[in-house]
Amino acid sequence: MAYQEELRIGAEIARKAGELALKIREGNIGVESKSDESPVTIADRECEKLIVAELQRAFPDDGLLGEEGTSCESSNGRKWIIDPIDGTRDFIRGTRAWSVLIGLEEKGRVVAGFAYFPSTGEMFSAARGQGAFWDGKRVQASGIRLRSEALLCLNGLGFVHRYPFAPDLLRWISEFWTVRSMGGCVDAMLVASGRADVWIEAQAKPWDLAPLKIIAEEAGCITFDFEGADTIYGGNYVICVPALADEIMRFVGRKADR
Repeated sequence: MAYQEELRIGAEIARKAGELALKIREGNIGVESKSDESPVTIADRECEKLIVAELQRAFPDDGLLGEEGTSCESSNGRKWIIDPIDGTRDFIRGTRAWSVLIGLEEKGRVVAGFAYFPSTGEMFSAARGQGAFWDGKRVQASGIRLRSEALLCLNGLGFVHRYPFAPDLLRWISEFWTVRSMGGCVDAMLVASGRADVWIEAQAKPWDLAPLKIIAEEAGCITFDFEGADTIYGGNYVICVPALADEIMRFVGRKADR
């Protein structure tokens, strides 16, 4: 089967990076602010170095793109997209809502990915055409068909004001069965594993999304940005069950009144 070596090696690397992050977490994590005022720690940088070194050793012809500055062009159309610690604020505060994210993009499509949660030891993974897995067990999107029965996960609330739908958001979300906001990677995997039904993320970079996209798609979810495009480069994102995709797309994609 395709991507078996990538799945095996990628999972090993994600676990190694998670172990390193937990070890660093025991001491001084060295919190700093980046130019966009988001936090970064020693663990973010050291884990990215580890992931990059391991991937370069295993797949020397592949390109690399990492949140903490790694950028290496590909000679074969493949690129690993890395977020060494997704949820740095949660890592800093000691919650469990952070993960190691590694995705593989091939010819512009995400084809494999991993979301590893070091604090709980949970591993989500997927490869194109092979299904999505949570600790080795296959996962599937829920069969929910109505908003009134759906669990909505809403992230990036501090950025929602940028969008035309912002004034109507509170009324709109009140029509869901319930709403949660526990952390981007956590909530996305809740949808992929059928425990939630919609994930809306108002602020996201490619490294936040690459593995989440393939895991969700292989679980039977629909993914798109707020423009309705099939891309991880739009700056925002939706993962949802198929029955609600059109409804969600209409809401997040509404334009400002002229």
